[in-house]
Amino acid sequence: MSRGEELKELTSELSHAAERARRIGLPTTVYLLSMALVEVREAAAAAADDGNDDSVA
Repeated sequence: MSRGEELKELTSELSHAAERARRIGLPTTVYLLSMALVEVREAAAAAADDGNDDSVA
């Protein structure tokens, strides 16, 4: 599994975990998972950009 695929999978898992935490009323956990989700999405976007640079050159 590539880094980009792993990051996409982690994004999905974090999103589901944040939704579960929201449903059971854990606001601090929702906040922390949301911040982690932002970081992972940025890393996934950077990984995708790195992959696209090879095809442009």
